[in-house]
Amino acid sequence: MASLAGLGGAPIALPHHPDLVETYLDICDGIVVTGGAFDVPPQMFNEHIRSDLIRLKPERTEFENALVKGALARDIPLLGICGGEQLLAVVTGGTLVQHIPDEVAAALQHSSSKDTENAAGRKRASHDVLVHEGTLLSRCVEAINIHVNSSHHQAVKSVGIGCRVNAVAADGVIEGIECPGYRFCLGVQWHPEYLQQEADRRLLNAFVEASAQYKDQNYHSPVAPKFPATL
Repeated sequence: MASLAGLGGAPIALPHHPDLVETYLDICDGIVVTGGAFDVPPQMFNEHIRSDLIRLKPERTEFENALVKGALARDIPLLGICGGEQLLAVVTGGTLVQHIPDEVAAALQHSSSKDTENAAGRKRASHDVLVHEGTLLSRCVEAINIHVNSSHHQAVKSVGIGCRVNAVAADGVIEGIECPGYRFCLGVQWHPEYLQQEADRRLLNAFVEASAQYKDQNYHSPVAPKFPATL
């Protein structure tokens, strides 16, 4: 959140209440969906769980699924980070690799370790990704090859109709997707919020600018959210 605030955004955390998604979307000009040490349920892309490493958070997934669908329906700028990129892929008709070492031959090290963390425990850039030319991502980061700090055991396997891959690692693992039919709909497997590369700052800045444009074009009066009463 600090990285977005530093670029002119005003980020707020949204409690996981699916029934409040439309209210949230009434007051938001952009949506960021992050990861969080859990996985997209394979049932969402018509598979059974095949890895013992799958970890689920059903309540959060239910909320974020509704949030992504709602943002797409309103064409609100949307940025998926890590697990958020994977959820975006599934919501738009794609599928996932459940566990990279099980499905990708000669895979790179995509998960973090003490060797890929700095003194603050943040993930250092650990491998390169090739950004496809002519994509929204390439226009945002202004680069074709960037060093990233992705840390994941799942990955996007295929994208749905209307979406495209915009970045891949040397082992073929998909590291970014986007949906060109929307004003700004993009997901990356790495963590640009750590601002470890200039490309990270450029990507987040592009999202903030797209959100500002959405606000200018779709101005709405502030709405007071009606949160559930607490006892």
